[in-house]
Amino acid sequence: MPKAGQIFERILLTNDDGFEASGLRILEQVAATLAREVWVVAPEHDQSGTSHSLSLHEPLRVSCKGERRFAVLGTPGDCVVIGVHHLMSGKPPEIILSGVNCGANLGVETVFSGTVGAAMTGMLLGIPSIALSQSFSDRDAIFWETARTLAPEVIRTLAALNWSRNTCLNVNFPDCPADCAGPLTLTRQGVGLLDGVDVVSRSDPRAIDYHWLQLHRSPRQDTEGTETAAVAAGCIAVTPLRFERTHGETLAEMRIALASME
Repeated sequence: MPKAGQIFERILLTNDDGFEASGLRILEQVAATLAREVWVVAPEHDQSGTSHSLSLHEPLRVSCKGERRFAVLGTPGDCVVIGVHHLMSGKPPEIILSGVNCGANLGVETVFSGTVGAAMTGMLLGIPSIALSQSFSDRDAIFWETARTLAPEVIRTLAALNWSRNTCLNVNFPDCPADCAGPLTLTRQGVGLLDGVDVVSRSDPRAIDYHWLQLHRSPRQDTEGTETAAVAAGCIAVTPLRFERTHGETLAEMRIALASME
């Protein structure tokens, strides 16, 4: 049975920054306060930007890194499926936690995020899932202690809300010390900071071209009630997300336009 303060029998952890990422170590410490059994099934290497993609054209190789700790040569989505339907088969996790991501996942960026993608995959499998990210403005001075300190109570609070299994939750911790953070705030997705993707081309020593994709982010004034606005105000943003992406207004406009052509 779980010890006092623990609210789960078993938790599955994953991420998109890779098995050796600092944020995953922090999430393991957080999960140890919440569950009797903590399982880690995370990508062997960084899988940022892979969203909820699954590897359907190549085998998945799993290596054991310790008791209930596994690395997968695959995506965060692969890790969730391997964890739930293979490694933990017969005794699935009560909740899936993904992160803690190095950097915020806000607005449009949630579509590309492997951290959020893992939670979306957990949602697809019918398991309550939460993505967690730590905002930063200086990569050399990330407030990891904010996520470490605040995440246990945030997760306990969210678990008590018993949200719809047709959604997963996207949590972003603010770029400030834990004792300066504002309250847990329920938010909408909003636009976020991502505003484009470029191609950076180079040539290797053999004069063969190669290319990197480079994300562009810029500070933008997002509307009140969005996760970007909440994090900018120092609050802990929590956004329920789902697969449904239909744009209702455009759908209605197109129906009217199509009807007028008949």
